Amino acid sequence: MLNHVSIGVRDVAAARRFYDSVLGAIGAQCLAQGDGYAGYGTEAPVWWLNETAHSVPADMRSGLHFCFDAPSRKAVDAFHKAALKAGGKDNGKPGPRPDYGPDYYAAFAIDPDGYRIEAYHGGA
Repeated sequence: MLNHVSIGVRDVAAARRFYDSVLGAIGAQCLAQGDGYAGYGTEAPVWWLNETAHSVPADMRSGLHFCFDAPSRKAVDAFHKAALKAGGKDNGKPGPRPDYGPDYYAAFAIDPDGYRIEAYHGGA
């Protein structure tokens, strides 16, 4: 249903350092880059970073978050570890989320710009 998502970041070079590591942990990479932007994906860019002086203010009560598919539970664990190592904040350690479904395994973090992100794997 969605083709891509773009988020505004204060410093695209800093955001790239974070997302190169974090999204690399789940098999994605930067596929497009230029002055003030970068696009990530596995086959085509679907997660875009756009440098802006007017990014959306972080608000933990907004309900806004972005969930990335991970190829395995091990990749979910690596995503979370990479997020913390790259300057993100913990927002939910890796593990099963039985309230979300019987095979729901996820981890949650907050990126340096305040966006809440999640990695999810739905298999054993």
